[in-house]
Amino acid sequence: MDSKYLSVYALTKYIKRKFDADPHLHQVMVKGEISNFKQHSSGHMYFTLKDEKARILAVMFARQNQQMKFQPENGMKVLVKGSITVYESSGQYQMYVQEMQPDGVGDLYLAYEQLKAKLEEEGLFADTHKKQIPKYPRAIGVITSPTGAAIRDILTTIKRRYPIAKVVIFPALVQGEGAGRSIVRAIQMANELEQPNMDVLIVGRGGGSIEELWAFNEEIVARAIYQSNVPIISAVGHETDFTIADFVADLRAPTPTGAAELAAPHVEDLMERLINKQSRLIRAMKEKYELQKVRLNRIQRSYAFRYPKVLYDQKLEQLDKQTEQLSRLMLRIYEWKMNEQEVVTKQLKKNHPQQYIEKARTDLEHLQKNLIRNTDLITKAKKQAFGSLIGKMDALSPLKILERGYSVAYDENGNLLSNVQQIKPKDQVEIHFSDGKVQAEIISIKER
Repeated sequence: MDSKYLSVYALTKYIKRKFDADPHLHQVMVKGEISNFKQHSSGHMYFTLKDEKARILAVMFARQNQQMKFQPENGMKVLVKGSITVYESSGQYQMYVQEMQPDGVGDLYLAYEQLKAKLEEEGLFADTHKKQIPKYPRAIGVITSPTGAAIRDILTTIKRRYPIAKVVIFPALVQGEGAGRSIVRAIQMANELEQPNMDVLIVGRGGGSIEELWAFNEEIVARAIYQSNVPIISAVGHETDFTIADFVADLRAPTPTGAAELAAPHVEDLMERLINKQSRLIRAMKEKYELQKVRLNRIQRSYAFRYPKVLYDQKLEQLDKQTEQLSRLMLRIYEWKMNEQEVVTKQLKKNHPQQYIEKARTDLEHLQKNLIRNTDLITKAKKQAFGSLIGKMDALSPLKILERGYSVAYDENGNLLSNVQQIKPKDQVEIHFSDGKVQAEIISIKER
């Protein structure tokens, strides 16, 4: 009878084989909305695909999702491709997803928006972290492809505008696999270079599609730009192209040529400014010369310069008068201080501490006599009280009781024996008399 019944495991395994054998379930493309999304620490993604009328469990393992450009979220509508089978442990059928892309929005654009929001929340775009671009750089670093049109535009512009600057090229891949890591290495190399020290870096490339510019939308590139100690000008694509690197950089240029113009001042502008400053300096020096010349003429025509001997004699006379006035003032101050000292001396004699000392000494002798007298009285009273207590203690002493023929017994532990219940035959006891003590053994016990 039991052989007709299948085990749950056998039934589930049979159903799983049916699913696995169905070719229509091997490559299934499904459109739905993500719910109950959870990404395990292992990297595996677990979620539910649903529409208005049904839902199905889905799994996407880490080896399939690690190449995705965007992060799935609850409520996101997606297009997935995978196979349907049965998970034996729970008996539920579910979809194992191999590919996933957003429904209606490109996955690169979605990844761009997600990373932009994430880095903006972390503060990587904040103006407070932007570094100033130096006005007169001595060394300009350029991170781009050494064979592209961008490098030619940058070098031509810098040479035309500011030929005294030293330009150092840090070759890097700017599109394709590994381009992001190549740009990061170039930024790090530019920061570590000591001779010459880079004053500013231009990081960019020419225009292209979002796929071609994607290296400048990678998180590792954004963080490398943010962590750079050298100010960075981003120059990616055309004026309408915006990448994550543009938001993180210290300054954005619409094109590589524009980046070169921002990094290097124009030598003709510098010459014009220098000529203007030179003219202003000459004019200021002439005005200063004329002013000092007028002051010199005024000094030469002055009374002191023309008649120094007369002025000297006047000053000597003033000095004599001041000396006499100072002497009189010093004498007056001396007399005032002497009078003040005399008053203080009289007050000191009047209030000399010796009389207070004599009075204090008399009071001390009186107190000492009182102390000795009171001490003798207290000592006698205490001796009488002590003798009375000694007499009472002697009368109440247990030794007196022992002298009258009584004795006191203790057990082996030194505890006082007050009744027969505390001992038993053969116990060792110690009996104290008035003139000594003995050791005894209990032979028998009789209760009264």
